[in-house]
Amino acid sequence: MKVAIGSDHGGFRLKEEIKTLLTELKVDNHDFGTYTLSSVDYPDISRQVAEAVAKGEYERGIIVCGTGIGVSMAANKIKGIRAALCNDVFSAQMSREHNDANILTMGERVIGSGLARMIVEVWLKTEFAGGRHACRVTKLMELEKDC
Repeated sequence: MKVAIGSDHGGFRLKEEIKTLLTELKVDNHDFGTYTLSSVDYPDISRQVAEAVAKGEYERGIIVCGTGIGVSMAANKIKGIRAALCNDVFSAQMSREHNDANILTMGERVIGSGLARMIVEVWLKTEFAGGRHACRVTKLMELEKDC
């Protein structure tokens, strides 16, 4: 699995923790920035990660900001993206199992690194259940065409 990862300045430290975890799990990943604590605009980073996932260059993406809200909103503007803000393990599992989320967003100021590691591990290992959920995800993606 190839994972695109990024953050704004508010999520930089947690992103670095997650990169360490991905390396430990031997998950191929690419960091789209930011690379320092200097202020950057979260829509710019979200767009880069989301477009890379939408184009199929990466199977999944992880984006972090202070709350996870802004990066989630920005990523979901990109066609083909199903970004889920998950600040607990159960939501992470369900975002994959029921919603086939292809981007995980989190908030550094909301959760600690220990919980974030658990969320990422569950999110990466959980497969989409398909079945009755597949038609719902199809309907979700049709909203992009209709609206």
